[in-house]
Amino acid sequence: MAGNRDRFSTATRLKVLGEQTAARVYRSQSRRQARRPRLTGRAAILLMVLCTLVVALAYPMRQYVSQRNDIADQRQQVRDAKARVEQLRDEKARLQDDAYVERLAREHLHYVRPGETSFTVIDPDARKRAPRDRGATDRPWYTNLWDGVDTADRAGDR
Repeated sequence: MAGNRDRFSTATRLKVLGEQTAARVYRSQSRRQARRPRLTGRAAILLMVLCTLVVALAYPMRQYVSQRNDIADQRQQVRDAKARVEQLRDEKARLQDDAYVERLAREHLHYVRPGETSFTVIDPDARKRAPRDRGATDRPWYTNLWDGVDTADRAGDR
């Protein structure tokens, strides 16, 4: 019974517990030493190859996207030009009609046929309203002349 008591005594239990703890610590240290580092030579080479591919493909991809945008812009310009050509063809066809040309001359150039009388109605409120942009007409002639010389001089510097 004495051997049985030693087996369950506190000192014996602490001794066994200490040995078990020491064994665990020794096993964990040996496992850490046995582990290989996370970044192996193969992984480093693979990482370098991937980085090189990314760097090598970045510029061509940027150029590809840029050129695709340029192509889309050019196609839009072609569509706009075709629409403008159609408008001009329609205008050319209308200008072949004498009635249309006569109507334009009457509206824009104030032409009249022989025997007709033309009237120009002056708006009585026109003097009261300020002109939008009179430009050079409200200045003396020599100011306009000097501005023309200055403008010509600046155009020569370019």
